[in-house]
Amino acid sequence: MPKSKRSKLGGYFQSALCLLFSETLILLVSLTQTQKKGKEAKEELVKNIRECCDTYTFIYIFSVENMRNTFLKDVRNDWKTSRFFFGKNRVMARALGESADSEYKHNLRHLASRLEGNVGLLFTDSEPQTVQTHFDAFKQSDYARSGITATDTVVIPAGPLKRQGGGGEDNLLPHTLEPALRKLGMPTRLVNGVPTLDAEYTLCTEGNTLTPEKAQLLKHFWIQMAEFQVSLLCYYSVSDSTFHESLDG
Repeated sequence: MPKSKRSKLGGYFQSALCLLFSETLILLVSLTQTQKKGKEAKEELVKNIRECCDTYTFIYIFSVENMRNTFLKDVRNDWKTSRFFFGKNRVMARALGESADSEYKHNLRHLASRLEGNVGLLFTDSEPQTVQTHFDAFKQSDYARSGITATDTVVIPAGPLKRQGGGGEDNLLPHTLEPALRKLGMPTRLVNGVPTLDAEYTLCTEGNTLTPEKAQLLKHFWIQMAEFQVSLLCYYSVSDSTFHESLDG
């Protein structure tokens, strides 16, 4: 091979190596920065939780059924003088302390042991009965998502399709929706521009798990089966360092 070609190939090879080295270095720096930010965020969460332990009178563990960020935001707005922490159970447990030696306050380890599943912490000065009464009354209906259990059996009658509530022509499903209904498994056809069933159709059966298709069909018919609800599981009283298994005790 002529010397000029060897030099040119060597230059290409050197450039490729430099590019590869640069991209690897950028990736390593990016990963290091991400890990650092993640660690800092966890430490900040631990710090904030411990500050709340020194500020508020009660600490509650709550669970959320049919989680919706919009409704959780409403809950936060109702309790603006309190603090909510949701998610990152392991970090929250570490902040409270998981053993007699590591617990931030006496008996907090019992509260930390209950941080499992879809739960969070509520720091407030409100008495247990006040908090319980509020959340017993706060329930919001929404459309069910796939994977949950149907709470009712829904049978759509034969004829022109109407949304829940019946009524006149205003509740008829639009003709543009008919292809989507068929794609979701409903045997419809257009009659005079209206999506129509020739025979009744069982959309879902109580106790069965909703598929993505069934959940979407329920939404098209304005049928809500999910209920957002916050339940209080247990609490800790800061004043006397006592853990209570329930709000009754």
